[in-house]
Amino acid sequence: MPNHRSGFVAIIGRPNVGKSTFMNRILGEKVAIMSPKAQTTRNKINGIYTTDDAQIVFVDTPGIHKPQNELDEYMDQAALSTLNQVDAVMFMVAADEQPGRGDKWILQELEKVTKPVFLLVNKIDLVHPDDLLPLIDQYSRMRNFDQIFPISATEGNNVEELLHSLTETLPEGPQYYPDDELTDHPEYFVVGELIREKILELSHDEVPHAVAVVVERMKDYQGGKLQIEANIFVERDGQKAIIIGKGGSMLKQIGIRARRDIENLLGEKVNLKLWVKVQKNWRDNNAYLRTLGYNKKDLR
Repeated sequence: MPNHRSGFVAIIGRPNVGKSTFMNRILGEKVAIMSPKAQTTRNKINGIYTTDDAQIVFVDTPGIHKPQNELDEYMDQAALSTLNQVDAVMFMVAADEQPGRGDKWILQELEKVTKPVFLLVNKIDLVHPDDLLPLIDQYSRMRNFDQIFPISATEGNNVEELLHSLTETLPEGPQYYPDDELTDHPEYFVVGELIREKILELSHDEVPHAVAVVVERMKDYQGGKLQIEANIFVERDGQKAIIIGKGGSMLKQIGIRARRDIENLLGEKVNLKLWVKVQKNWRDNNAYLRTLGYNKKDLR
């Protein structure tokens, strides 16, 4: 394909700056889960943006934060391992927050990157324009960015301009994925993430980070509906009780909300069955983390 541009672009930044919202906005469909709680994204998630003359594979990385356990270590490694394997890096910060220690640490890591680095100042819809320029100036003094884009992933401000500029930056190359493919993750993974998103929406603060979801079955049809079975793992009996809720009320709400999104994703009716199980201290158990798909060796 003459003059066709393609490449891989990492989205990096602290938790909750809007990386997943940005990728879902670009793709026009939810492939990355969103929540105001930190540590929502745990794996690198590839979102595939395709036009007639370009294909950009966005790598939505976990938000970088100080590790508290083995799972946190995995997430930081997942984020940083992408930086020298891509064609460009987008460093996303929030317009309504001053640069913090996390941002400065990421900037130190970006010093090792030789590919183009864009600064994305997200959430500009939350601040007055007069407050935006001083913030951009602060970041500009910390590093010489190839390009700077103030955007709103929620409202779409400047996103099209960013995509155009990013496409121009990428090298000429082939189309890696079919036109209609939005992510390279299997449906099992995306379905599990949609269930976990609903748990984050509905559960209390002591539960979310102790939750993992594993889709065990996604096949067979009964009454015209795809049968999906998933296990929700927590670390303590008290957390299990919270997720199940009084008379199963919480688990029912999780199932109703997740089923709605899963049906939108798959374009068909589903029957979703959920079980809650206790796996003590799974976030610090390397062997168990591997069974859930969090394997540090995969990041090397």
